[in-house]
Amino acid sequence: MGHTLTVRLDKTLAEWLQEEARKTGESQGKIVRDQLERAKASSRQSFMRLAGAARGPKDLSRRKGFSRG
Repeated sequence: MGHTLTVRLDKTLAEWLQEEARKTGESQGKIVRDQLERAKASSRQSFMRLAGAARGPKDLSRRKGFSRG
């Protein structure tokens, strides 16, 4: 591991993390890392679902006057 991060958690979140660690037998750090990896993967998927969704001319972003309101 290369980086250390310190975060402050509110009481509810800290209790959830502690209980989750107790139930699973995993460290709190591993639970946090797993959740961060899951968030990273889902944000990538959210972006990719939009691929090819735009319609219109291929030069749409270069059209003069396109941004006029």
